[in-house]
Amino acid sequence: MELANVFAAAENSSQTASGAGVFGSLLCIIGMWKIFSKAGQPGWAAIIPIYNCYVLFDIAWGRPWKFLLLLIPIVNIVVYCMCMVRLAHAYGKGGGFAVGLILLPALFTLILGFGDSAYLGPQE
Repeated sequence: MELANVFAAAENSSQTASGAGVFGSLLCIIGMWKIFSKAGQPGWAAIIPIYNCYVLFDIAWGRPWKFLLLLIPIVNIVVYCMCMVRLAHAYGKGGGFAVGLILLPALFTLILGFGDSAYLGPQE
């Protein structure tokens, strides 16, 4: 195999991966828009980078300032998982759905946003 063919294959692969990343991000934005709207928050908040975390933590925790914990390395992974669990509970879903939100966020935010679950508020 020639070196030019190797570089062409690598470039093609990276274009496919970045296209999938953009598609996944769009699915998350659409799902978050609906989740925010169900909770009585503005849907457009899903497209504003830092403000969307603020609104998400307000919906899930009831304490929006906790999104600042995402700035601490290692702690941010734990806080993100806790936020997804609280988000699932805020919409009346269980732990299994929370695992789906953590592992497949694009799919499960769409299910949460377009599904029939109603916003119950932050659960303790």
